[in-house]
Amino acid sequence: MREIIVLYVLGLLLCQPTLAQNYDESKAGTYTLPPLLVDSNGKPVKNRSQWEASRRAEVLQLFEDNVYGTMPKVFDSVSFKVVNDQPGVMQGTAHLKQTDVTIYNNGQQATIHVVLFTPQQAKKAVATFLLINNRSPKNTLASRDTIMGFWPAEQVIAAGYGIAAFHVSDAAPDDKDTYQDGLLRLFPDELTRDNGMKTIGAWAFGASRVLDYFEKEELVDHKKVIVVGHSRGGKASLWAAAQDQRFAMCVTNCSGNTGAALSKRNFGETVEVINTAFPHWFNTNYKKYNGNEAALSVDQHMLIALAAPRPVYATNATEDLWADPTGTYLAMRSAEPVFNLYSPQSNLPGTPPKPDSPIIAWPLSYHNRTGIHDLTFYDWAQFVLFTDKYLK
Repeated sequence: MREIIVLYVLGLLLCQPTLAQNYDESKAGTYTLPPLLVDSNGKPVKNRSQWEASRRAEVLQLFEDNVYGTMPKVFDSVSFKVVNDQPGVMQGTAHLKQTDVTIYNNGQQATIHVVLFTPQQAKKAVATFLLINNRSPKNTLASRDTIMGFWPAEQVIAAGYGIAAFHVSDAAPDDKDTYQDGLLRLFPDELTRDNGMKTIGAWAFGASRVLDYFEKEELVDHKKVIVVGHSRGGKASLWAAAQDQRFAMCVTNCSGNTGAALSKRNFGETVEVINTAFPHWFNTNYKKYNGNEAALSVDQHMLIALAAPRPVYATNATEDLWADPTGTYLAMRSAEPVFNLYSPQSNLPGTPPKPDSPIIAWPLSYHNRTGIHDLTFYDWAQFVLFTDKYLK
C-alpha cells in the first residue's frame, strides 16, 4: 500500500509544471562537475596518499553537510542476540540465523532484525551480501514463504555465498511523519541540525551496525561483506560504503537521483522533486538546491569515488528513465580518476553498454537491464558473477 501511495504522490508531482521532468537527451543541458582531485585550497591531488590524507575527508564532509547529514560516530553500546538458529534449511542447503542487533544511546534503544543464510556445507566463513530492504518485508522472510528476485536467497546460497537482510523500517520508518521513530530517537541532536542525519543516513548507519554483528559472527567473512540496495536503498548502500570502509564492495541498483546518477544533468528525477516527495530522506541543507543543482559543491561521481579502491557495481533498467541510466554511467566514468590512483585501474568504455550487456570489471562494473525499476534474478546473477571473479 505504501508504494502505491508513493507512486500516486510522484504522479501528482509530475503533473505540476514547475516540477516537470525532462526525458529528452537533447535538452539535458550542459553542466560542470565539481573537480574530484582538486582540494579546497585549489591544490591538485596527484596520488592516493593525498587523496586519503585530506581530499577524501573533504568530499565526505561536503556530502554530510549538504546532502546526507552527519553520521553519529559515538553511541553507548550495541548488542547481538541470536533469536533463531536453524541448520539444514532450504532442503538442507543453508544455515539460518536470525539476530537482533540492538543499539543503545541517550537512554533509548532501537533493534534491527537481521536474517542471515549461509551455505550449509561451507568449510569456513563466507563472503556475504547484505541487502538494505526498502520493499515489503515479505521479500526477506526467513520462512521463505515468498521467493522473489528482489532477494533470491536460494540463488545466492547455491552460488556459495551468504545472504542477509534487514528492513529499513527498523532503522527509520520511510514516512515523513514517523521517520524519527527508529534510530533517530537515539540521536535527537541530528534532528535539530540543518546538516543532521535523516532517513537515508539512518539506513546506512543501521547497515554498519549489522556489520558490527558480522565481525562477531563466525559464519560470515566480515572482511568480504557486500552492501546492496535498490532505488532509495541503493542511495543508502552508496552512503554506507562511503562512510564505512569496512564494507568490501557496494552494489547500487537503479538508485537514480542522489544515488549513482549525476544531479546536475537535467534528466529524469531532480533534486527538487526528490526533496518535495520525500522531505525526510536528506538533511535540511539539501533543500537549498531545489531547482539549483548548479550550486551544489558535490555530485554523485564524488560519492562513488568515496568507495575507492573498493569496487562498486551500479545498474539501471531500460524502462526506468526516471533514474537516468546515462547519468549513472557518466557518474561511474567520472569517478574513475580516484579509482585510478590505485591498482588495478578502471577503464570503462566511452559510451554506455547495450542493454543486457554487463561490463564486469574491477573496480567499476555496470549494466542496464531490459525492463522496469526493480531488483531481479538477472541483476543478482551479475553481482554473483562479479563476486566470483574478483572477490572470492
